[in-house]
Amino acid sequence: MIKELKLTNVGPAPVMELEFGDRLNLITGDNGLGKSFLLDIAWWAMTGTWPAEVNPRLTSGRMALPNDKKQDAVIDLEVLAVSGDKAGSRIFDRDSQNWQRSKGRPVKSGLVIYAMSDGSFAVWDPERNYWRDKENPAGRKDAYVFAPKEVWDGLQDADGNWLCNGLIRDWAGWQKENGRAFQSLQAVLRQLSPSKDEQLAPGPLTRISLTDARDMPTIKMPYGMDVPILHVSAGMRRIIALAYFLVWCWEEHLKAVELKGLEPETRVTFLIDEVEAHLHPRWQRSVIPSLLEVMQMLAANARVQLITVTHSPLVMASVEPSFDPGTDCWYDLDLEYGQVVLRNRPFVRHGDASRWLISEAFDLGSARSLEAEQTLEQAAKILSEEVIDEQLAKKLDAKLRTLLGDTDPFWIRWRYVGEKQGWLQ
Repeated sequence: MIKELKLTNVGPAPVMELEFGDRLNLITGDNGLGKSFLLDIAWWAMTGTWPAEVNPRLTSGRMALPNDKKQDAVIDLEVLAVSGDKAGSRIFDRDSQNWQRSKGRPVKSGLVIYAMSDGSFAVWDPERNYWRDKENPAGRKDAYVFAPKEVWDGLQDADGNWLCNGLIRDWAGWQKENGRAFQSLQAVLRQLSPSKDEQLAPGPLTRISLTDARDMPTIKMPYGMDVPILHVSAGMRRIIALAYFLVWCWEEHLKAVELKGLEPETRVTFLIDEVEAHLHPRWQRSVIPSLLEVMQMLAANARVQLITVTHSPLVMASVEPSFDPGTDCWYDLDLEYGQVVLRNRPFVRHGDASRWLISEAFDLGSARSLEAEQTLEQAAKILSEEVIDEQLAKKLDAKLRTLLGDTDPFWIRWRYVGEKQGWLQ
């Protein structure tokens, strides 16, 4: 688990500091201000790896570089390790063009899972990627990193050995065995479903073509059909991939600790970029609470830390009932006077997704269309004048009728003034 980060001369700002909450961490901000970058740094701080260096097929997750090449770039970090808090500084070495790495074994920061916005996934498992000696005599993998296609079709190493069978083959195998893994998958799919009336449930295995010999999992659709998972919507594939990967990570961890005669990990960190990607608003409203429940369901005795990036006002509204300032944090990135500013903002409950749109998280002038917002600004301006231009008011009235709903609260003031002054009948 990660506690603190301080970035100097690396990233979109000269200095950025974060003190993470123990449970839920939300990161908001406009595109291009560094939200995904912060997740990459957090992953690196806990695992010592960059996703794209472990798996070159990735298009994101590359090593962070200094901004000003003439000044030192430093990443100060503090993680919660098995032996207590571990703090340190990493300096970018210009000769090797790499970040200095502490000698010997990596920090044992718990199970770390990373879901990237493009469908890539990564996991660092202390029982499969950690070594106890000063070097790595067993040749253990730095991490398991999956490009999007590899999540579904399987992951191989450079020698052609299968590291993971992939979603399609694992799901089919689990379903035939009907053991712990399949029961966990069914439970996770139920928990991640958008509502009780639209439950995600596996259907019977099928074949989708004469040239594909794989037994293909299906999903029972609410309209009574069993649809192969490769044919469902992008939003459903996103949730299905999340469900599979979380179950696969935990199952592989359990197998590793069983083999070693150890107890399961008690610290789990889950990083997820653009948690709302491809999801219908009904799903956006439930995905964060559901993921917290899923993680606690799989790792019942573990402390779970969730760090997520979002662009969704519904996601922000969805956490209002459970947000705890003692364990949770909200960080917001803004562009001010040409500089990126990162703030740990107090979490204020707005009670409505449209009010989140005009909050510091998204900085919109209103929750309406851009044209409606601009027209309302003009209308509000003339209402503040002592003498109102009747022709302009009538012109704005005609335009407002094409932009606002009949019950919009702006009509109350607008009609009152118009009828009083005679330019509305």
